[in-house]
Order: sequence, then structure tokens, then C-alpha cells
Amino acid sequence: MAHELVDAMVGMKEKDALRIVQEMLERGEDPQEVLQLSQEAMQIVGDRYEEGSFFLPELMLSGEMLKKIAGLLKPRMAAQADTREKLGRVVLGTVRGDIHDIGKDIVGFVLDVNGFEVTDLGINVSEEKFVTAVRERQPQVLALSGFLSLAFDSMKSTIEALEEAGLREGVRVIIGGGQMDETVRQFTGADAYGEDAMAAVAFAKNTGRVS
Repeated sequence: MAHELVDAMVGMKEKDALRIVQEMLERGEDPQEVLQLSQEAMQIVGDRYEEGSFFLPELMLSGEMLKKIAGLLKPRMAAQADTREKLGRVVLGTVRGDIHDIGKDIVGFVLDVNGFEVTDLGINVSEEKFVTAVRERQPQVLALSGFLSLAFDSMKSTIEALEEAGLREGVRVIIGGGQMDETVRQFTGADAYGEDAMAAVAFAKNTGRVS
């Protein structure tokens, strides 16, 4: 059944994917496992897009499919999470020059159900817009998303803009996306990089709770 879900999502078979998810949940399987499989499928879609075998329509279809799956998972994941206390604020967005939102949407969804107040700025977000959001929202965490390698420079310039605005010390920055690693983290000046959505949650939780 696990492989069926990945295959259905990669094959753009939305009805089959939603049916499989519903069956997994009805059997009592962990919604976190369903989310992990969905992430696996989205990674394959992203890789194929980067290779040129998938195009923007596939990317958009898979994103819509993911949103519907998230709608099925959110009530169950929220019930599992201890969200009685607000854990913190996170500003999230895909950096300038990048229009991919699949990874960003997964991260935002998982942070939300785990008790974080998430401000999602969307895609192709300018340095100035990130700076303004950090100044106004005063988040504990800024999460910068990017799928393409061109995002590296935008992440770096966003963090530099925070420094110039005198806001860098007050916020911890995590980057995420298909090609992020320790080398990219060092290049951008971020505090951490996340391999998946749960890594972002763990990083956010380690920043401390809101007083």
C-alpha cells in the first residue's frame, strides 16, 4: 500500500492517491507515515521536473494533490500534537526567483499542526518582504525555501538584508529544499538546513517557547 501511494502521486492519479490515503487512515496507520510517503512522492516529482521529464503542469497537479491529502491528514495530526501552548512564530516563504511551493507548503502544514503560528509569504518573495515580515511578526524562526540552485544566492542576500536591518540576531534561520546541504548552509549564512519537514519542526522547537 505504501508504494501504491507514491506511485499514484507520481503518476498524477489523484483519485487513487486520495483513496489510498483514506484507506491507510481508516486502518489506523500513522498520518505521519502518510505524510512521509507524500514527501517521498513530491521529491520524485521535483527531481523529474529538474531533469526535464516533468513540466509545470505536473508540478501544479502534484501540488494540488498534496493540498487535498494534507486536508485529510491535518485533523488527525492536530489531534496527535500537543498544541495547548503556543510554541512560537515562524515566517516562511520561497525566496526570490523561485516559484516552487510544494516543499514550503509541506513545512508550513507540519509546523501548523505542531502548534506554531505560521506566516506564509508565498513564492518568489523579495528580500525586502522577508525583512518587513520579520520586523512586524518578530518570529523566532525564519524558514527560507528554494528548490532550484538559483535560490542559493537569494537565500544569502535575504540573510544579509536581515543583518543590514539589524534583525539577524533576533531570529534563527533555516533553509530547505531539494538541493540544500551543509555547504549551502555555510554559503548562505543560515543557522541550519532541513532535510524534511520534521527537521524544520525540531529546529523550531529548539528555539524556545513564546513567553
